[in-house]
Amino acid sequence: MFHRILSAWNRANLIKRISIGIVTGALLALIFPQASAISLLGQIFVGGLKAIAPLLVFTLVANALSQHQKGQKSSMKTVIILYLIGTFAAALVAVLANYIFPVTIELTAASSEVSPPEGIGQVLSNLLLNLVDNPINALTKANYIGILSWAVVFGVAMREASQQSKELLRTLADITSKIVEWIINLAPFGILGLVYTTISGKGFDALKSYGMLLLLLLGSMALVALVVNPLIVFIMFRKNPYSLVWRCLKVSGVTAFFTRSSAANIPVNMKLCRDLGLNSETYSVSIPLGSTINMAGAAVTINTLTFAAANTLGIQVDFGTALVLSVVAAISACGASGVAGGSLLLIPVACSLFGIPNDLAMQVVSVGFVIGVIQVSCETALNSSTDVLFTAVAEMSTWPKEKRY
Repeated sequence: MFHRILSAWNRANLIKRISIGIVTGALLALIFPQASAISLLGQIFVGGLKAIAPLLVFTLVANALSQHQKGQKSSMKTVIILYLIGTFAAALVAVLANYIFPVTIELTAASSEVSPPEGIGQVLSNLLLNLVDNPINALTKANYIGILSWAVVFGVAMREASQQSKELLRTLADITSKIVEWIINLAPFGILGLVYTTISGKGFDALKSYGMLLLLLLGSMALVALVVNPLIVFIMFRKNPYSLVWRCLKVSGVTAFFTRSSAANIPVNMKLCRDLGLNSETYSVSIPLGSTINMAGAAVTINTLTFAAANTLGIQVDFGTALVLSVVAAISACGASGVAGGSLLLIPVACSLFGIPNDLAMQVVSVGFVIGVIQVSCETALNSSTDVLFTAVAEMSTWPKEKRY
């Protein structure tokens, strides 16, 4: 009997397992509200994420930059520019959405434990000082801004290295991602403990903020997919963009919603590019690259959850600081892990701008995993469908107007 239950559990996808964890955690909180040992599951899960996140950020960003190859076609440059513009625009959408509909979440700390910056000047000062932190110290102290800056430096420098050295860096990134995947596979048990802790301590009212947060995330992603991206296509094409947008969402977005991995959706995107008549020399590079650096959904997630943390802790964020946050979110999103929920581990990078300690930032990450049953699927659908959309737009913009989609 036990083997059959274990086999059925292993066959179930992560969405179902996390859903079971959420329901089980809620039931245990009602039945055994004083069983503190259950809360330990959540603490161990968050601890594992905290331990691996700094190395993950470094290896993924450095590897993505080191794999850039010289001498690529001009359409490839256009694709990369569109990727960056789209990701930054998505981050701005999240900023505006959070100004209009501010949300808060439950964190187990008072605002007195945080030292918020005094405006954009201090943010930039802290940013510059953190940029030049010792790389080893940045990793050990979880200084994500320093980690990100050194990852960029190492990644660019590695472009001149031998292919064997680049493969070594790629292998390190793959190994780190695999470890993250193992930890995330334990998410059902960790989330069980987190939900138990939340409900046993604060009741079901604490979950209302999760629902509002999820609605804000999904609304922002929908705005990017149905308004911002079509606007970018219209500017490039000067014609109705929705036939191409809908096809990318229908073919790529739907499958990515269920695979929950941009990397796993690469074969689907390659076939769609082929069906659209695109040049294989372009999409064979742009689609795998897009699964790593084109992360509009991740930028929305990072900014929305960071703003939620700032609102909860009483940190006032002016628009200038929000612009800096959007740049950081866009850069961070480019290094998001290819596994489900990988973007959540980059939230501490953005939180560090506002003096939010790593412990609190990882609590925000844990909230992301609770709502991740739906959020990650929608995020991946947006990311993956945009890979094809921008690849098609970059190439088709060079075609005669009558031949465009």
